[in-house]
Amino acid sequence: MIVKVCGITNLEDALAAAECGADLLGFIFYPPSPRYVDPERAAAIAQGVKSRIPHVRCVGVFVQPDPALVRQVLTEAAMDAAQLHGCAPAMLSAFAGRAYLAVKSWEWGNTLLPVDADLPELLLDAPHPQLWGGTGQRADTQLAASLARRFRLMLAGGLNAQNVAEAIRLTRPWGVDAASGVEVAPGRKDAQQVAHFVRTAKAAFAALRDL
Repeated sequence: MIVKVCGITNLEDALAAAECGADLLGFIFYPPSPRYVDPERAAAIAQGVKSRIPHVRCVGVFVQPDPALVRQVLTEAAMDAAQLHGCAPAMLSAFAGRAYLAVKSWEWGNTLLPVDADLPELLLDAPHPQLWGGTGQRADTQLAASLARRFRLMLAGGLNAQNVAEAIRLTRPWGVDAASGVEVAPGRKDAQQVAHFVRTAKAAFAALRDL
């Protein structure tokens, strides 16, 4: 029953997401992204939200990164974990359970290195020829359902309050992740849409549990 709100760029949005029940907040450390936030600003946001809601975990999102840079940014930005796009599973060994892969397809069989139990083992996003995420496009439902049977899967890709319950019912993931689906503009969240998304997702997870 884990819900992540990604592309956080300001404290107001972070607090709104955390206060309505989001478990993970995502911060984009990929400069070409319109949702990019620098480590200093991310640290201020992370510390501000955790001072009021300590259990929320903050995740730094990286694209084809150098492991040393990731470790540096995780420290500077007060992040709890890293989400790694465009990387092979072997890179996970550099992070002692504090990182997981984000993929658009799956090529590596059934093996992943252990990750902390309150993090996903894998995130599945929608494929796009140029963009790494935040496209509003949907991920492959059949692939998601298959991966969810083998891993703690976080499902991303075009999720919003209107489609998340069906996505959870069809794929039975460990968690769900929204970015563009709860925004008024890239990096600016709509508090009502965030709250609606979180409530709807949690209710859908609860319905699965009660079956």
